[in-house]
Amino acid sequence: MTLNLAKAIYDVAHLTGSFTLRSGQKSTEYFDKYLFESNPVVLSLITDELVRFIPEGTEVLAGLEMGGIPIVTALSLKSGMPSAYVRKRAKAYGTCKLAEGADIQGKRVCVIEDVVTTGGQILLSVQDLRDAGAIVENVICVIERNPEGRQKLGEVGLTLHSLFKMDDLLAAANIGVNG
Repeated sequence: MTLNLAKAIYDVAHLTGSFTLRSGQKSTEYFDKYLFESNPVVLSLITDELVRFIPEGTEVLAGLEMGGIPIVTALSLKSGMPSAYVRKRAKAYGTCKLAEGADIQGKRVCVIEDVVTTGGQILLSVQDLRDAGAIVENVICVIERNPEGRQKLGEVGLTLHSLFKMDDLLAAANIGVNG
C-alpha cells in the first residue's frame, strides 16, 4: 500500500513544464503539493496512513497555514481528535487568535504539515504555539524533502514523523516507469 501511495502522490503532484521556483531558479519539473491535498481519494489514503503516527497522549492536532489545513482536517475526521488551524501571524481583528478551532492552551499539541524542507515555518509556528501555552513535542508531515528540517526541529525538542521522504516518491515513480 505504501509504495502504491507514494506513486499516487507522485503521479498526482509531479508536473512538467516551465516553472519559476521560490529561489528564482527556473525548472522544467515542479511538485505541486496542493494537488495531492485537494484530491479526496489520495488525501484519504494519506490520512489512513498518518493516523498511526499520532503520538499517544496527543490532545489536539494543529495544521499549519496553508498546506497543513486540509491534512489536519482529514486527519481529525479519521482520528476523532479535535483540530486547530494555525495562522502564520495572529489576526489583528476579531478574536485576534493565532490558532483557530480547538483550544490549545495547556494541551499536548501535535503539529501537522504537508512538506518539511528546512523546517523554518514550523519552528516559528511552534514557538508561537508554545508561547500561547501549548505543549508541542511532535510534528507529522506527509513528505520530508530534506534532512536539514529534521535536524533543525530536533534542536528545539521536536520529533518529526514523516510518511515519505522525497526519495521514496522518486523511487516509486521510477518503479512504476521501469517495473
